[in-house]
Amino acid sequence: MHSFDLAVIVIYLIAITWFGSRFRSRQRNLKDYFLGGQTTPWWAISLSIVSAETSTLTVLGTPPLAFAGNFQFLQLVLGYLLARIVISVLFLPQYFRGEMFTAYELMRRRFGERIRKLTAGTFLVLRALAEGVRVFAVSIVISIILVQPAAERPGWSFLRGGQGEVVSILVIVALTLFYTFEGGMTAVIWTDVAQMFLYVAGAVLSFFVILRQIPGGWSHVLDVAGAAHKFQMFDFRFSWSAEFFARNYSFWAGLIGGCFLTTASHGTEQLLVQRLLAARNEAQSRAALLSSWLVIFFQFALFLWIGTLLFVHYSSTRQPAPQPPESIYPSFVWQNLPPGLAGLVMAAILAAGMSNLSAALNALASTTVMDFYKPLALRRDPAKSEHYFLGIARWATIAWAVILVLVGMVARNWGSVLEAGLTIASILYGSLLGVFLLGLLTTRVQEKAAMTAMLAGLIVMLGVKQWTHIAFTWYVLIGTTVTFATGYAVSLALGESIHDRKAG
Repeated sequence: MHSFDLAVIVIYLIAITWFGSRFRSRQRNLKDYFLGGQTTPWWAISLSIVSAETSTLTVLGTPPLAFAGNFQFLQLVLGYLLARIVISVLFLPQYFRGEMFTAYELMRRRFGERIRKLTAGTFLVLRALAEGVRVFAVSIVISIILVQPAAERPGWSFLRGGQGEVVSILVIVALTLFYTFEGGMTAVIWTDVAQMFLYVAGAVLSFFVILRQIPGGWSHVLDVAGAAHKFQMFDFRFSWSAEFFARNYSFWAGLIGGCFLTTASHGTEQLLVQRLLAARNEAQSRAALLSSWLVIFFQFALFLWIGTLLFVHYSSTRQPAPQPPESIYPSFVWQNLPPGLAGLVMAAILAAGMSNLSAALNALASTTVMDFYKPLALRRDPAKSEHYFLGIARWATIAWAVILVLVGMVARNWGSVLEAGLTIASILYGSLLGVFLLGLLTTRVQEKAAMTAMLAGLIVMLGVKQWTHIAFTWYVLIGTTVTFATGYAVSLALGESIHDRKAG
């Protein structure tokens, strides 16, 4: 039994929870709780962006992509860079005109209150579903940890099967909720920094341990992986065929689809926009955003290499690989790394999940309070204080933790965690990005046309998911195009102009 490893994991969980909770004293108002007082240095925000962007889905879901395929997933990361440039030029100047707490305040300024609530509501649904997948991904790790104790000790039998997953979800969410509740965005960012260093260090350590266990070492890896075409990264084939658009990873799907996906996630979704708004100024926000791409590229490449090494390891030893595919990496770590190191790496994988979960809780709470509750409450009683809303923000954090636990239970039946999370997000991202671009790139389109466009984009994307085999990498491009074109066409049909705008 991995008694020492379990001790390492427990110590980590206690330590990170204690560290995050120490930021409570800095939470004096909503700006502190949701934006960290806008005092965080750009490099910390950069690492926090990386933590929010990757999560346990990356740690568990990326190695199987190389194990079963090759390095073509990195083509998507090229689109991530292009998107960051677009956001820096188009979105950030708008976000730093005045004080904003959420991305959807920009929609209120441009269109009105109804579109603000529609875009904010879309985010709440999107993030709850996508984060539920990530919560379940954490449970995969803990289930692996609990298998042996449950088998060896009668008193732990309740952890077998689905019960172990449920218990693990509850424990991780409860601990993450505690420090997010206490420390707000400041705790989220600084625990992100600590946890990112931990899970990257754990991955680097795993890389060398796996390599050392492969007979023949590096040269054998190159021979076996090369013969299996594992190092192929680019696929420049292009056609207008259904087969082309059904492939998840090609150069064109990566560059164009990845650009649209990341422009939507980093430019319109509160989970990541909140970090950009937490910077001291626009220049620091831009530095954080652009520098985060270097870390993202390194991370994805590292986990793809780990998947390749695991492929060579299991091919050489002729051992069956663990199932489901997402368990390949954590199962190897738990069964093969020396005592202490296995616990450290598993704690690192949990760190990735906790960092993203804390970010989601704070982003969901900020949108709930700032875009829904506070405007309504102030209309009824303009005298309500910041202290009152700070208390509401904490209660909203608790409520969303409960919702994410419930979604995580359901997500156990959704298949591949990495692609499930990206697919769910991509269905809704197109409507969000399309309406944001209508607001930023046009002057004539007004609220009624924008709302019609969002609904049209969502309906089309649900149809694409249900009745076509188009890869998820194209979803955001299709949804954005439909939303933007519909909004402009409806605006022309209604005869709208900038002079028609009513005060929101």
